[in-house]
Amino acid sequence: MSDDIQFPAQQQTPPGLTGEMDPVPDHGEDSYTGHGRLTDRAALVTGGDSGIGRAVALAYAREGADVAFTYLPEEEADAEVTARLVTEAGRTAVPMALDLTARDACDSAVQQTVDALGGLDILVNNAGFQMARQLELTDLDDERIDRTFKTNLYAALWLARAATPHLRKRPGCIINNTSIQAYEPSTTLLDYAATKAALNNLTVNLAASLGSDGIRVNAVAPGPIWTPLQPATQLPEKIEKFGTETPLGRAGQPAEVAPAFVFLASDADASYISGTVLGVTGGKPVF
Repeated sequence: MSDDIQFPAQQQTPPGLTGEMDPVPDHGEDSYTGHGRLTDRAALVTGGDSGIGRAVALAYAREGADVAFTYLPEEEADAEVTARLVTEAGRTAVPMALDLTARDACDSAVQQTVDALGGLDILVNNAGFQMARQLELTDLDDERIDRTFKTNLYAALWLARAATPHLRKRPGCIINNTSIQAYEPSTTLLDYAATKAALNNLTVNLAASLGSDGIRVNAVAPGPIWTPLQPATQLPEKIEKFGTETPLGRAGQPAEVAPAFVFLASDADASYISGTVLGVTGGKPVF
């Protein structure tokens, strides 16, 4: 990956769209080559329309998996691209427009995946929400807190609960998308960082709870990654310096995160790995 990518000041209305970003993120469209690590597996990736979710869906498809993914209705344009990338890889795509802040939507996502793909091997809890434009604690209103916790934490628990009976049959695995914010929280992301720290705890606890069923549970903790979430939730002047505080001195691309999700999903590569958090942070510590 190039280390000289610059991000001009820019801003979008949440949740943000890929096509409006400058530069457009790299999801591995021209670089990711599969090696059959996930042949004939069935995966559910939440928030799979863009960013890390799209990169994971693309990588999984090129590794031989069929991919169901969720997205918000306003992200339809991005979802269409992800579905095309999966089908171009010769695999089945199951796009689902669902708001995962509702429990019924989480249950529906799992059931639709099982109905369409004949089962479930891999659950990727990737969908997330943050808002970094409000700087004062007094600006942290109930609506924002509710949306952040339901999207990032409640949904992960609801989805894991619904998926577990199906994962037991394989057995399968769960991979949660946490964040460097769990270790180095920013005051502007107080609520978001708290949910990511909780996801780390949930990951370890689920690994202990589900290990006897053969279900592996792990997490990936990305650092600053160039996704629509950034221009949609950060101040424009922050974008110009995005990622420069990392030891590697730059932000990462979604294509640089997806291999971690492939590794943790692969029984051949990660059969004895459970209850761990794998950092993809540009050098920031996750311990």
